[in-house]
Amino acid sequence: MDNMRQKSILMISNFLPQPAYNKNIWHALAERLAEAGWDVITTSDKINRFTRLFNMVSTIHRERKRYNLAQIDVFSGKAFIFAEISAYLLQRLKKPIVLTLHGGRLPKFASEHPRRVRRLLQAGTAVMTPSHFLQDELREFHPNIKVIPNPIELAHAVFRPRHTVKPNLIWIRAFHSVYNPSMAVKVLHTLITDFPKAHLTMVGPDKGDGSRKQMLSLVRQYHLEDAIEVLPGVSHDAIPQQLNQADIFINTSNYDTFPRSIIEAMANGLCIVSTHVGGIPYLISNHQEGLLVPPDKPDEMASAIREILQNTTLASYLSQNARKKAEAYDWSAILPQWENLFTQIIEAHDGQA
Repeated sequence: MDNMRQKSILMISNFLPQPAYNKNIWHALAERLAEAGWDVITTSDKINRFTRLFNMVSTIHRERKRYNLAQIDVFSGKAFIFAEISAYLLQRLKKPIVLTLHGGRLPKFASEHPRRVRRLLQAGTAVMTPSHFLQDELREFHPNIKVIPNPIELAHAVFRPRHTVKPNLIWIRAFHSVYNPSMAVKVLHTLITDFPKAHLTMVGPDKGDGSRKQMLSLVRQYHLEDAIEVLPGVSHDAIPQQLNQADIFINTSNYDTFPRSIIEAMANGLCIVSTHVGGIPYLISNHQEGLLVPPDKPDEMASAIREILQNTTLASYLSQNARKKAEAYDWSAILPQWENLFTQIIEAHDGQA
């Protein structure tokens, strides 16, 4: 088999266009593999769900002689059917499949649809996830889920140890109920009584479920227009400089797995305050790399932020520990893991052919 054929892959996920949509890890992985010499086919960049599914199906069939391995990103909810249909077609074509599990809601979805989840995971030649949380929670559906963490480009980080900390907060996620953006406004509202110069920057695209509108309504209700800056999704290259303007990164998610935005904030040396949900405790040990609080408890998050602002020793400790932890997630350490996995599967499949 020639080298190009040996290193060909079809990647099936939501490759939605930027900057309207966040550039996610699967976008970056596709780019990195292509740079490393892989023949990479991606599907789909279609915004409409039905058009996207049709594009995935047609690409699987149309390009079947070009790729010899397929990788599918698996999400819960309505998106799960994309993975089911894609895996079924790939099995009919006798293509090896790598399934990559995402999203803090997947364990709940699996408990509600155990047969569907078990059937899909059994179709995978390998089942991967960036999250030890998902590995543990879904073990009963597949005993050999393996972890490859979400990577960052460490060289792009603007590391600044937070020896002194100002009440400059930043929140970077999509505006969707799962990330609870209104909690960030409530946190600032509570905090600003003691720190009148507190400021919050919120960065992210609008997912259209009303969360952004609800958040802006709270801003007006609390008269925080001068204390909050709301930005749409910015290019991923601009994130490190955006983070550098703040000292404290807040994550208000109700569900989460292994968010790259937190790792990037850690790489920049920000002090992290996050909800204690999903895979976050696998990434952050409380009072080591950050402070953890219960979900949807803005008063407790505000108290944690006060603790950092009033204790420079703690702030410096969290900042430097966070940076040290983030250094393990550089692309230079993560990409070879993906390449080795894909190459081993292709070689094993060729040996059986």
